[in-house]
Amino acid sequence: MNTVQIEKTQLNQVSDLRALFLKEGGFQFIHNKCHAYGWADVYLITDRGVSIGYSSVWGKDNRQDRDTIFEFYLIPDYRKYTSSIFSHVTKVSGVPFIECQTNDSLLAAMMFTHASDIHAQSVLFEDDSETNFRINGITFTRQPYTTDHPDDRGGYVLEEDGATMATGGFLLNYNHPYADIYMDVKEPFRQRGLGSLMVQELKKEIYKTGYVPAARCNVKNQASRATILKAGFRICGYLLEGKINNSTSDHN
Repeated sequence: MNTVQIEKTQLNQVSDLRALFLKEGGFQFIHNKCHAYGWADVYLITDRGVSIGYSSVWGKDNRQDRDTIFEFYLIPDYRKYTSSIFSHVTKVSGVPFIECQTNDSLLAAMMFTHASDIHAQSVLFEDDSETNFRINGITFTRQPYTTDHPDDRGGYVLEEDGATMATGGFLLNYNHPYADIYMDVKEPFRQRGLGSLMVQELKKEIYKTGYVPAARCNVKNQASRATILKAGFRICGYLLEGKINNSTSDHN
């Protein structure tokens, strides 16, 4: 594909392509926030001046770095050239790493074709079923809450006799309509099912706002995985990281 060109551009130049990527994927895209918060550089892919795809890179450990491809999309007519175009992207961007969700089939294929040292970082969950947990004496409520994070909807608590036992909320920094649940059970109150109860109630709050609940946890965190599954989620993918083979980047 000698006529394909790759050039760094502005986010608004790939907005239509990103809309196609998100619509086609139909999943919660956990790196969506990278664009909203200005953490990413974007590359437009063209053929004879016609836009055919794009790719995005960010810093996986340091936000100011641009060392990791996390987004890659081509329109269907060009997917027979996916591997060669992806190789071109890696050379132009010069990045040494790749991150992808396993439910992002296009980029996942490039991960297994062009990367090594592949390992899972996080488990991704989607809502699967309704639960109806109750614990006598425990109430779910929302307290006054302030935050500098524009996408944070926090302040939810589980209480018993006025004592806060667990806190939680959700973030709206995924692609619409997905909301990312977070919660924490205080150490003295663990092993009582409070985590699953909090997740269950947060799911209800998210649906009330017109969003769809989603969740994730570190792949090694078996306790969080069990809590999320118990609350009616199911595993829908994993976040993978790998090192691009034959990378010539000076990020190494």
